[in-house]
Amino acid sequence: MATHNPFANLPLRAARWSATHPWRAILAWLLLVAVAVLLAMSVPTVTTTDADYRLGESGRADAMISAAGLEHPDAESVLITSSSGGVLGDDALAAARGLAGELAALEAVTAVSEPAWSQDRTALLLSAQLAKDQDDAEPLQDLTAAAQERHPDLEIRQAGDLSVDAGIENQVGEDLGAAEGISLPVTVVLMLLAFGALIAAGIPVLLAVTSVAVTIGITAPLSHLVHAESTVSSMIVLIGMAVGVDYSLFYLKREREERAAGATTLDAVEIAAETSGHSIMVSGLAVIASMAGLYVIGGATFNSLATGAILVVGVAVLGSITVLPALLAKLGRWVDRPRVPLLWRLNRRVGRGGLSRRILAPVVRHPALALLISSAAVLALCVPALGMKIHSANLDTLPGTIPEVQTYRDLVDRFPQEGSTASVVATGERREVRAALADLRERARSDADFVVEAPAPIETSADGRTSRLTLAMPYAESDPRVDDAVTHLRTDLVPATLGPVTSTYAVGGGPAEALDSSDRLSTYLPIVIGFVLMLTMLMMALSFRSVPIALVSTGLNLVSVGVAFGLMTLVFQHGWGHQLLDFTTPGLIIDWIPLFVLVVLVGLSMDYHVFVLSRIREHVRRGLPARLAVEEGLVDTAGVVTSAAAVMVSVFAIFATLSMLEMKMMGVGLSAAILIDATVIRLVMLPAILILLGDRAWWPQRPQRPVGERVVEDDPAHVRLVDA
Repeated sequence: MATHNPFANLPLRAARWSATHPWRAILAWLLLVAVAVLLAMSVPTVTTTDADYRLGESGRADAMISAAGLEHPDAESVLITSSSGGVLGDDALAAARGLAGELAALEAVTAVSEPAWSQDRTALLLSAQLAKDQDDAEPLQDLTAAAQERHPDLEIRQAGDLSVDAGIENQVGEDLGAAEGISLPVTVVLMLLAFGALIAAGIPVLLAVTSVAVTIGITAPLSHLVHAESTVSSMIVLIGMAVGVDYSLFYLKREREERAAGATTLDAVEIAAETSGHSIMVSGLAVIASMAGLYVIGGATFNSLATGAILVVGVAVLGSITVLPALLAKLGRWVDRPRVPLLWRLNRRVGRGGLSRRILAPVVRHPALALLISSAAVLALCVPALGMKIHSANLDTLPGTIPEVQTYRDLVDRFPQEGSTASVVATGERREVRAALADLRERARSDADFVVEAPAPIETSADGRTSRLTLAMPYAESDPRVDDAVTHLRTDLVPATLGPVTSTYAVGGGPAEALDSSDRLSTYLPIVIGFVLMLTMLMMALSFRSVPIALVSTGLNLVSVGVAFGLMTLVFQHGWGHQLLDFTTPGLIIDWIPLFVLVVLVGLSMDYHVFVLSRIREHVRRGLPARLAVEEGLVDTAGVVTSAAAVMVSVFAIFATLSMLEMKMMGVGLSAAILIDATVIRLVMLPAILILLGDRAWWPQRPQRPVGERVVEDDPAHVRLVDA
């Protein structure tokens, strides 16, 4: 007896129930949205803390410092320079001392340093140490701003741990807010272009928005298990809008097509569920599998983003097979009302296939040549990825439009010892550990990689078990010599001095954290690529029961990833188009971007890839020859794929216009790669490969022979069906 898979017809069964009980399905969805909103309002979201980001040796150092109570309180620095850029005089020194007195009087400040001169006496530096529970630099910034007003001939600026972080957070918030604000109207316009009717255009947007609302509500209680990154809500909005709109688009287009062919509303909904609904289920699982790749590397950022993305995709799939059929069944032909006259006529005039039929004609006629030319083009774009350099974000990757960032750059330029530092922490017998750290300090004094202008203090915990030494490096954060200095400290200086007296030691600090993060991501990037590709290949093999289809899908996904990485390398590492995009080339790719682009690109491109292959398989099962099945399947789905890709490209292209370099990298990588993927890769390479494979593409299955219809092949590029 054949085994029965209870999930095989889940979309059809869910759609049939929803279509026959539309009000129950609609009210159930509204109830889910209401509960989610209530959760978001009543349950506090637990956000990530510094401890969540600990990894590697730097993470161990930070944990040891925290356990011993040796954390340094936050500090704010004030940089004083001449407005003309010249040497400072006594008036500047008097202004610095006056401001120091005002800062010292604040309750939030525990100590203020004496004004320090730069080597060329063109700058003065004040350092204010904040109380341990102080998390706001605004009182200090107010005094600094007042001092600037009193001394217009000087430039008095402030930067530090809290003020720089606040400036970055404000900029990120503005950037993501702008992206969210622009993406919604852009999506609505694209849906109007796709459907030519207001209700039809509004349904995909409505489903996407409610899916996002449900997900954000669920993440509030879930954040108590997986702490939420500050940007996760914005990522949920952007990914949720992309998949929510796409899934509704697939379903709605098929339902309208079947209704136009003469089916009743209920029959059209069921046919759409059996075809597009099944594709939505498969593509949703493919997106989830792709996003799950982020769990492989772990860490607060990737765990939070993966959880949010998986949730919003799952909710969008649920809505697509439940409330969407209910809405379509209830609306019936009203879904095509009210029509926008010009857009409706344009949709009718373009007709089935539109431009894609003309693009496909030479591919169908000469598949081998089309595959050769397209492969050469995309592989040329992939080649630069072989030289991609990744590193964590630093001062050079932050926009100079953030005043605190520019101040900190100028500060480090004039006072190098205030820039990169490394913390050496060790646990053991007090006297021996302190003596070893003193020896390390003396060795560092004569080492060109470190700056020890005065006896750097060795701090010891109250119980005497743990000691800490902080060493400065004469390099900016973005200088590649910083990584070399940290490695030199870890492999040479620290083992030689601390190794003989204790085995419990670690090197931490900002540069060490950046190095550990980059090393971890460099190590895991090929592992995650392999995991995502293997998992999606397995899913394609199980869904289509075809080994060649699974292999072809995996190969095309790999090419898409290579194109994205290659384009990011050309633009951001080599500076192609930097003036157009308005950024300064950092000569690197920010370490977390390739992984994020990988999983999002593979996941989203699988949406329309599964949709296209499912339609081709329908024609194959009808008995059409491979060439005709491929052509008809691509022509049938061209409008939907174009609309889906247009939404993704438009939304992600918005990111390329934002000020934060991470956003630009993500926007360029995803928008350009999806554009190439939806055109060259899926509209040229995919059909060329399938035509060349012929019936072998569906091995080990055997396509059926035509029944009731006769296939007439006028020439290799033109085949048609006639009555038998």
